[in-house]
Amino acid sequence: MIGIDTGNTAWVLIAAAMVFFMTPGLALFYGGMARSKNVLSTIMQSFFLIGVISVEFMLIGYTLIFGDDVHGIIGSLNKIGLMGTENSIMEGANIPEMAFIAFQCMFAIITPAIMSGSITGRMRFAPFVVFAVIWSVLIYNPMAHWVSVSYTHLRAHETRSNLV
Repeated sequence: MIGIDTGNTAWVLIAAAMVFFMTPGLALFYGGMARSKNVLSTIMQSFFLIGVISVEFMLIGYTLIFGDDVHGIIGSLNKIGLMGTENSIMEGANIPEMAFIAFQCMFAIITPAIMSGSITGRMRFAPFVVFAVIWSVLIYNPMAHWVSVSYTHLRAHETRSNLV
């Protein structure tokens, strides 16, 4: 049985916390640049995205990104709702899969939060939240899957090249 590498796990969790703190920092940054009547809305968008995108990522985002590959386009639904990830360990890094999920979730959160600065004062709150969720499912998840799949294929090719 593979043991958990405590150093790797600590580093991934610290990195996840650092990325998490970037979202409130981004909210305050955008709030400082917005007109005074839009400051609260701008900050609220970033904070609200923390909750909404976290739920989206836990329910379907993780499986669409890191699930089994379906024709190179998207991941399958084999890990929907984080099914089967509770006690698993990521091979290679020897960290709990839940730590990896937390780290990846932080990037799923901050990506639409970065976009929130472009709509300050131009879009109402509710349509922005709907847009952010739809964008996460239809754009972020497939693109993140493509990156993870190409990385996996590169690693497999590298391993085969070293054997020959």
